[in-house]
Amino acid sequence: MGKKPNLTGLSRFLPQDFLNPNATSLSQNSQNESRPTKKHETIAQSPVRTRYNATALVPHYKTAREVPENLQKYFSQRKRYFSLYDKGCLLDEEGWYSVTPESIAIQIADRCRCDTILDPFCGVGGNAIAFAKTCEHVIALDISPTRLALARHNAAIYGVADRIEFILADYISFANAYLSRPHPTRRIDVVFLSPPWGGPGYISSSENCISARDDADFQDELEMHSQYSLSRIQPIHGADLFRLTKRISDNIAYFLPRNTDLNEISALGLPEKDESVTPGDESRMIEVEEEWMGPKLKALTCYFGGLVTGKEHVF
Repeated sequence: MGKKPNLTGLSRFLPQDFLNPNATSLSQNSQNESRPTKKHETIAQSPVRTRYNATALVPHYKTAREVPENLQKYFSQRKRYFSLYDKGCLLDEEGWYSVTPESIAIQIADRCRCDTILDPFCGVGGNAIAFAKTCEHVIALDISPTRLALARHNAAIYGVADRIEFILADYISFANAYLSRPHPTRRIDVVFLSPPWGGPGYISSSENCISARDDADFQDELEMHSQYSLSRIQPIHGADLFRLTKRISDNIAYFLPRNTDLNEISALGLPEKDESVTPGDESRMIEVEEEWMGPKLKALTCYFGGLVTGKEHVF
């Protein structure tokens, strides 16, 4: 379907009354051609600089001396977050501690190959950039205009900004509005959920209070002996967020802390009270993938629907 005159990227998904200052599309291009099948290989452009320049919004740290003390440990890993960091990639404070390391983002993007993928908590764009290399079209949402501008800036450095539709919107409102349409004009094939975990001190408030040490190994030991509950997911309970998302697509990749309670993850595959279930329903299988960087476990990615290895036929 071609783009209609004066039709923003957001309005292709949502009713006109949803177009307001809190839900604005930053995309300027539409994808007019028909979409290929899942597992289509997408070739990204060579990294280039474009007019999407957000350098006035946040500093681009070049040396450790410039970095605030609370961000020092993140700055030391800057090229793990963005291999092209020295080309001018930008992160705000939240972005420094929440962006997915690039190697992990690439691994997840390879698993999520599809036509259209929704990244409803895109932050500064780490995952969206990786998705743009394996998917035909990426819809990237965030509630922060600053982070959305930084994400577009970073995507331009990687040469993939034209494959990403940046939308300033709250995901809950977006999802409800999208689902309210009797016949959505475009299918969302996969949803990547990477909601806020509760900030850099997400382990537990009690453990954070008793721990005055900044020793990484000590913090890792604390985290691995605690369990993270989906109730701490923001902006709503993680189980409710999953159920809302499942109404959009069965194909979900849920990025969670490495110490998430596996019983809670397993419960996500259980049917709702009023939901009918057929015996051997393969769409309810869950695959939990551990995301490692060297000797350290960084996070879990939980795959549902056709993203589960060997279940591509239910995609």
